[in-house]
Amino acid sequence: MKNLLNRHVSRAWMAATFLFLYLPLFFMVVFSFNSTRQDAEFTGFSLRWYEALTQDSKIVEGFWLSLKVATAAGICSAVLATFAAFVLVRYRRFAGRTLFSGMVNAPLVMPEVVIGLSLLLLMVGVQNAFGWPQRGMLTIVLGHTLLGMAYGMVVVQSRLLEMDRAIEEAAMDLGARPYQVFFLITMPNILQAILAAYLLAFTLSFDDVVIAEFLSGPGVNTLPQVIFGYARRGINPTIYAAATLLIVSVTAVVIAYSIWVARQTRKREREIAAATRAEVAALLPK
Repeated sequence: MKNLLNRHVSRAWMAATFLFLYLPLFFMVVFSFNSTRQDAEFTGFSLRWYEALTQDSKIVEGFWLSLKVATAAGICSAVLATFAAFVLVRYRRFAGRTLFSGMVNAPLVMPEVVIGLSLLLLMVGVQNAFGWPQRGMLTIVLGHTLLGMAYGMVVVQSRLLEMDRAIEEAAMDLGARPYQVFFLITMPNILQAILAAYLLAFTLSFDDVVIAEFLSGPGVNTLPQVIFGYARRGINPTIYAAATLLIVSVTAVVIAYSIWVARQTRKREREIAAATRAEVAALLPK
């Protein structure tokens, strides 16, 4: 009886959690198809706000800018996160390791307002000294890379800690150089973690508004900045339509990634099972 009660309470708590997280998104999607600007009553189905979305130059330009910034920041973050995680996991002792680890992990616990303000002061100082870079897409990419690298490093680091080092040691015993071991042995084994780090950094960059507000220049506004600007001036159902398209896109990417990971996992399990059977067959007397 007690176990049954605990199970029902757990299910009710889980249902309440999902409702709290996703019910507002559901209403936003519904009202993106509303025929009027009313946000308290659904007056009829219409696609007028999606049509208005395609004609809104600010949203369209902001979307393409956010896509380019997130792609560049995701790639840079995944690369830097991989190298940082590899250094921290494979090299336990070197001068400045504690400082390096603390600096890499600092963006995880530091408020984005502080990160954005400090980066703004840095960029202004560099620009005054060298006349470059101008605040715009490049500075936003640099700021988002700093944030995404910290989160991506956690993902890659956890995978490296789980990886069997005997594979790398066997490759080095067979004459492989350290860079060959990294690119031919280590990277294929942590490829899923690197891809996960990229997707995480891409998502963080695409929906960031705080750092972008500090580092963007005149006429350079990402999609979250545009949406935030519209929201401050009042209700605009075009925002609902843009957010609905983003939700659908992110959901499709997450589902595709989950399917790819599941297939790769099953493939790896089949290969391990086949290798085990071959090893057992080789040990059996003929």
